[in-house]
Amino acid sequence: QLVESGGGLVQPGGSLRLSCAASGTIVSFTAMRWYRQAPGKQRELVAGITSGGSTDYADSVKGRFTISRDNAKNTMYLQMNSLKPEDTAVYYCNALLSVIHFWGQGTQVTVSS
Repeated sequence: QLVESGGGLVQPGGSLRLSCAASGTIVSFTAMRWYRQAPGKQRELVAGITSGGSTDYADSVKGRFTISRDNAKNTMYLQMNSLKPEDTAVYYCNALLSVIHFWGQGTQVTVSS
């Protein structure tokens, strides 16, 4: 089970940190990712991190978002800085175990003045 938290309403230019807590160890996950889905749009990959710590980002968030994971706390994070209105979406965490995908329920991020 994955549970996201940390979403909310923030002004443009502000910051938020999302958390994705797993009910068990995350060490076994091959990769963990953050996705987002804005109203009327398809779900898109935002950032990913492998078990070895390699990261990748969507071009739209490079330099602004940072993904990380704390294996001791069984938690993945997404630090989001310099937020823009177009970052408004429901953010979902995803974990890959072999060929099985696990999803959280999502957390709403709204960037508005």
